[in-house]
Amino acid sequence: MTSTASGSRERILARIRSAVADAPDAPEAPRDYLDTHTPASRNTDLLAENLADYRALVHRTDTAGLPALVARLLAERGARTVLVPPLLPDTWLSATPEAVTRIQDEPGVSAGALDTVDSVITGCALAIAETGTLVLDASPDQGRRRITLVPDHHICVVRTLDQVVGSVPQAMPRLDPTRPLTWISGPSATSDIELDRVEGVHGPRRLEVVLLTD
Repeated sequence: MTSTASGSRERILARIRSAVADAPDAPEAPRDYLDTHTPASRNTDLLAENLADYRALVHRTDTAGLPALVARLLAERGARTVLVPPLLPDTWLSATPEAVTRIQDEPGVSAGALDTVDSVITGCALAIAETGTLVLDASPDQGRRRITLVPDHHICVVRTLDQVVGSVPQAMPRLDPTRPLTWISGPSATSDIELDRVEGVHGPRRLEVVLLTD
């Protein structure tokens, strides 16, 4: 900052301080507003609707049907490799043929190696119905942030019973701000150039969300 700009800034701030010097203390802001506009009974359906609006592919199943669904999604994608976080439940891939190679997420896996992986499957920390957003926090069932940004196909499993909230204000108290939070609303896309939508620029081109209903 130049000395002229710095001097102008200080003069402006001095005038503001002088103008408010005798002003009364500001009243405390009311905090009795609603933290959501969605009934809890609507959260899962609204989440599915908003995810679909963002062009994510949404599936619903129960715990018993999850392995077969995951195997089908990988097969439809033609995946030969799938990236697996450290503590992903073993049952999720129990129906996936052994011909699909499982690659464990480890610090030594480079970005170049991640770029050759066909698919990645993770859990999530929370899902927000009103914004159609998935939140990942790098917990052991989700892995490091970059494993969900480099591969082109991401399968994310959401437990609807305890991981879906109505709104961002409801989500914030349940998230740890010291963790690396990744907020995902649909597949990666941008329309920065001539308003043409291009997918897969900043993350996976295809996002599939499995809503686990029990």
